[in-house]
Amino acid sequence: MARMPSAERRRQLTEAAIRVMTRDGVAKTTTRAIAAEAGVSLSVFHYCFDSKQALVESVITTITDHSVTLVEEALRPRATLEDTVRAGFRAYWDHVRAHPDEHMLTYELTQYALRQPGFEHLARRQHEMYGEAYTDLIEQLRAGMDLELRVPVTVLARYLAAMTDGLTLNYLVLGEEAAWTGVLDTVTAHIASLVLADGPAGASPPEEAPR
Repeated sequence: MARMPSAERRRQLTEAAIRVMTRDGVAKTTTRAIAAEAGVSLSVFHYCFDSKQALVESVITTITDHSVTLVEEALRPRATLEDTVRAGFRAYWDHVRAHPDEHMLTYELTQYALRQPGFEHLARRQHEMYGEAYTDLIEQLRAGMDLELRVPVTVLARYLAAMTDGLTLNYLVLGEEAAWTGVLDTVTAHIASLVLADGPAGASPPEEAPR
């Protein structure tokens, strides 16, 4: 077995764990199955992860990064604010459609952590990461498009995290792919309405109605 830097080995084992958990479920996943999936010995696994908690946290972080990286790449300033927001949502939604089992795993991880004594903090950390990811994306968009928000960044970030989480679960349960273009258009318009922006790239503040 070729020697590999520990960080790279952890990444390899984490990706293997995601595949095994997606296939077998979180509760039934064993360290032996993960090691076999990664093609390493159990001793290598235990060298990289000293507890199942550390592994679960690494899995949660990695799955979150999968989606965030795609959105970051798509979220570059476009002709209008709505076009920009829509591109970010579309990148995320394409990932949900391409990898539904991975997104389903995120909900299983939450339930597992909440029900497993000593793991509760991982569920909290999971949702904190969602908020942190949206905060970074909002700040990236503000810097690139000179935006002023109608609500605090922390409020918008938590709102986006909760909304995306709910919409994803709804899609995983109901499917109905044809309906989601209209849903995403509605979400995009709503998010754009929470932003004040100067110049052609953003939405103008609404004019006060005549008295």
